[in-house]
Amino acid sequence: MRKILFIILALSLLTKAGAQELRCSISVNYSKIQGTNQSVFTTLQKDLNDFANNTAWTNNVFAVDERIECSMFINITEQLSASEFRATLQVQSSRPVYGSTFITPIFNYMDSEITFTYIEYDQIQFNEQAYTSSLPSLIAFYCYMILGLDYDSFSLLGGTDCLKKAEHIVLNAQNAPVKGWRPYDGSRTNRYWMIENMLNYKYGQMRNAYYKYHRLGLDLMSTSISDGRAGVMEALLDIQKVHRDRPDTYLFFLKLFFDAKADEIVNIFLEAPETERLRAYQILLEVDKMNQRKYTKLKETNTPF
Repeated sequence: MRKILFIILALSLLTKAGAQELRCSISVNYSKIQGTNQSVFTTLQKDLNDFANNTAWTNNVFAVDERIECSMFINITEQLSASEFRATLQVQSSRPVYGSTFITPIFNYMDSEITFTYIEYDQIQFNEQAYTSSLPSLIAFYCYMILGLDYDSFSLLGGTDCLKKAEHIVLNAQNAPVKGWRPYDGSRTNRYWMIENMLNYKYGQMRNAYYKYHRLGLDLMSTSISDGRAGVMEALLDIQKVHRDRPDTYLFFLKLFFDAKADEIVNIFLEAPETERLRAYQILLEVDKMNQRKYTKLKETNTPF
């Protein structure tokens, strides 16, 4: 009987150990903060890493080598009180491309509206049902964003459940005393608009494009570069359709996509046949004016990237 109980316990621990989905490196920079207890920041960094990496965010089981690679860089810019801080947060994630050693960026975003409270040695606790404080809600929101976009890149609309959990965090935070959670908090490039765009049916083809770009594009390139480029082109055509059907200078989803992908797209089409390369160039000029300078490389033949 004891042996059976031991086996059950061992299996339970293995399942729990493999349940975490993220391999997330969180760094805290506090070089601008002087004259305070510096150990609070090293403790904060450790607590955040434990929180992100030891939480089972979904019911899916990931092997250790399947965990999603991501990072968060918190740059503390001001200490407002003994336990309250203002900061920026850079969030990045990536995934491997099938059949290659290439790693493709999935998410790359700088959140400049971070204010949070942290007391050293207090446990970081996240409540899915209610907003309790800024810090756990922020980290949980971006963990679900990372998961949702990663799942979308492997299956059509596969990240919906995770994105809805991110949306739930935003809805719970509508009365929060800090910025970034509401539609009227400054610009239309905050957490509210991020998740609104991703779950808005009007922009559904943007998520379709995410799937086509990765699964029907990049993941085919190890066997057929031309087929892979064709998949990426299909994704760009979907994005162009969204841009034309729903012209919106504030479409945050477009910015998020091209912030992660602009350089990579140039690399993909640089060695393409001229007609294909110039077609990609024209689409990119239309849908992503912010990166026009990068796309000019596609006008030039046989130019190294």
